[in-house]
Amino acid sequence: MKLFSPAKINLFLHITGKRPDGYHNLVSLMCCISLYDTVSLSFGAKYTTVSCSDPEVPEDETNLAVRAANLFFKTVHKNEGVKIGLEKQIPVAAGLGGGSSNAASVLLGLNRYYGRPLPQDKLISIGLSIGADIPFFIFGKPATASGIGEKLEAYEGLKLFQILLVCPKFAVSTKEIYKNLNLELTKCNKKLKYIVFKKKAFDIEKHLCNDLEEVTASICPDVNKAKEVLLSHGAIGALMSGSGPAVFGIFPNFDKAQIAYNAILNKYNWRLFQAEMIA
Repeated sequence: MKLFSPAKINLFLHITGKRPDGYHNLVSLMCCISLYDTVSLSFGAKYTTVSCSDPEVPEDETNLAVRAANLFFKTVHKNEGVKIGLEKQIPVAAGLGGGSSNAASVLLGLNRYYGRPLPQDKLISIGLSIGADIPFFIFGKPATASGIGEKLEAYEGLKLFQILLVCPKFAVSTKEIYKNLNLELTKCNKKLKYIVFKKKAFDIEKHLCNDLEEVTASICPDVNKAKEVLLSHGAIGALMSGSGPAVFGIFPNFDKAQIAYNAILNKYNWRLFQAEMIA
């Protein structure tokens, strides 16, 4: 079985507080984009194994996809395994949720192969026990997320724009970014007061916000540079995704995104991707 495993962007990310278990509560608006890893599943294995095209990704039991598969088999009481192949396009440790997306794809693929023994809410519960972004990828549509990311509501007020994605060659530790976040200095709460996600369309110029952006930009100056470059080449908005350092520019149509892509390509030491928001 081959599955396409999409990246995500956070159009809004407000951190509301830290919990006793170490996780942070948040409010976020997330959408998948058409940048995909390919996940291959080969069935009939005695144990779960993983191989990956990117040497930065672990090929052992710490891999989220392996953990997802093992938890699935444990939940459905099957003494089996699966051979997982990951062909990576989504940059690793960039704030795009690639590892979480891979794990979600494995859960969805296994569930389909075995005749859908688990309902979506159970798959989301399994996913949440591994990582906070996995429930969103199982949910599978633009959504507002709250709690630690597990409380999801479909969001209809999102126009699907073209995206130009800039990925500085700088790996970021999500754990370290959250550790250095000063909750008293977060800014997105001011914007949150004026957003009623369920009732209003998302306004790119007014609502784009990410509380983690300043923290990551302080150790990776390319975050602010990428935003400046994208905006100067016609983006109607630009923001860092997740804990970064990937930055996305939002463009009104394919042609304008393509012009910007060609203008920026090879000028900086960045990986560059053209994609679109998907529902």
